[in-house]
Amino acid sequence: MKYRKVLAVALAASMLVPAGNVFAADSESTDITLWTYPIGNWGDAATVDGMIANFNEAHPEINVTVEYLDYTNGDDQINTAIEGGQAPDIVLEGPERLVANWGAKGLMADLSDMWTDDAKEAIYDSVEKACQNNDGVFYEYPLCMTAHTMAVNRDIFEKADALQYLDEENHTWTTENFQKAVQAVYDSGQENVGAVYCSGQGGDQGTRALVNNLYGGTFTNAEHTEYTLNSEENIKALELLNSMDGINFDASIAGGDEVNLFCNGTLAMAFCWNVSQEKNNAENLSFDVLPMAFPTESGDPQLCGGIWGFGVFDNGDEAKIEASKTFIDFMANDETQAPESVKASNFWPVKDLGNVYEGDELMTEYSAFIPYMGDYYQVVGGWAEARTAWWNMLQQIGSGTDVKTAVEEFTTTANVAAAQ
Repeated sequence: MKYRKVLAVALAASMLVPAGNVFAADSESTDITLWTYPIGNWGDAATVDGMIANFNEAHPEINVTVEYLDYTNGDDQINTAIEGGQAPDIVLEGPERLVANWGAKGLMADLSDMWTDDAKEAIYDSVEKACQNNDGVFYEYPLCMTAHTMAVNRDIFEKADALQYLDEENHTWTTENFQKAVQAVYDSGQENVGAVYCSGQGGDQGTRALVNNLYGGTFTNAEHTEYTLNSEENIKALELLNSMDGINFDASIAGGDEVNLFCNGTLAMAFCWNVSQEKNNAENLSFDVLPMAFPTESGDPQLCGGIWGFGVFDNGDEAKIEASKTFIDFMANDETQAPESVKASNFWPVKDLGNVYEGDELMTEYSAFIPYMGDYYQVVGGWAEARTAWWNMLQQIGSGTDVKTAVEEFTTTANVAAAQ
């Protein structure tokens, strides 16, 4: 599969899709709006203003106004704008919103004409699949991606003689050695080794990946039409976590809280982690962070990924749609601009642009996880309901509900939502 080539990002030559004014608007001035979630420095006005200035050097006929969103109120702002008939022209976000939510509701413009044969050849398979619905209609043109990891406090693990259970070079470990490592850290006096956080959905990609990887379970079927948590593998994984000394189901915290507890040394490991967490918390860290893939029996981790790109709301104005495509084409495909657009995200390109992070040791270290990116299943129907049912299920297990009973309740709830 093409996404397995991502590790070559540090070595290979560029394979850019040829850029050009393929989707140019008419010579008359066109005003469009870009609403962007805080994906790296795409939430920073100075950075975005600089990129728009680059765009306007090539396309002075298109005026771009930017609105900056956050993840607390951003969805409400967009939904309010939709209800008022004032939806933005372009949104920068991921497939779960652009494809599975607004696209599924018929609100987005079809971007299939941007997905040329050259684009499909260059962009990684897993990303291409996530940017379209089950009928093959593309509602997203992607820019960047990441693979979410976990992390351990290397100092605590070294003191507990637990590093022997980790493959530090490849950032991997087996399920058996994960158990041994956690027990060693717990026995050393570190009572809180890790937390299965579940006060809400924040950071739930970490707990899902932990459960699915331990024994090779999946969250959905390959067709993204059905939730499959109630498999023997997933039930076994949840039973294991519930039985382990040092692993606590904590209904008082979500992913962001877990990150804070890890960074201040309260927890010895974090399940909600990626390179952005280390960058954002660098000044608060007094220990060596060792990022790790989630433990597996097979030795083939399947990490949850993040994909971010552009979608265009169909506001009934063809000129604005074409101008929006011109903007997206420039940001994602222009030979000079595309690497800068990716670097602004603090993530990795969805196609081979060469080594965009040359000289950056931290980004180079985390690039090792990109080949472990698994299926991007966050586009399945009923996703919002499933996310809520997930943390409710973890709370039930933490409070003593039989694991199989809680899992079956989750699966039923999620699949009813998916069928609607």
